Amino acid sequence: MEEQAPRKIMFVNRKAPHGSIYAYEGLEVILIFGAYDQEISAAFLDDAVLSLKKGQDTSEIGTKEFSATFRVLEAYGVENRYVERESLEQRGLTEEDLVMDVDVVDGATLRKYMGEQDVLLPF
Repeated sequence: MEEQAPRKIMFVNRKAPHGSIYAYEGLEVILIFGAYDQEISAAFLDDAVLSLKKGQDTSEIGTKEFSATFRVLEAYGVENRYVERESLEQRGLTEEDLVMDVDVVDGATLRKYMGEQDVLLPF
C-alpha cells in the first residue's frame, strides 16, 4: 500500500484582527490543522497583517488581544508563514513590528506559493 504525500494547505488571512471573528477563528483552525500530518502554510495580506503587530492594546474596544498566540504556529508545525510586503508597507509596518518570524514576500511570490497548494482556505 502506497503512502500518500501530505497535502499542501494554505490559510489565506485577509481580515483585520478585530471587528469580526474571521482572524481569531482563522487562527484556531490553523492550530487544529497543525495537529494533522499535512504541510500547512499561513499567509497574511491586506488588513490581516495587523493581526501580527506587536503591542496591541484592545482594552478600549473590549475584545481579547490574541496576537501573541500566533507565536505558537511554528510549534504546531506551521513552518511556512508568509506576509505580503506590499500590505505591510501600506500599513506602515516592518518585519520588526511583528510578533513572530515570517517570510516577507512580494505579492507575485505569494501568488506563486498559493498556486503550489492543494487547498487554499480563506479567512
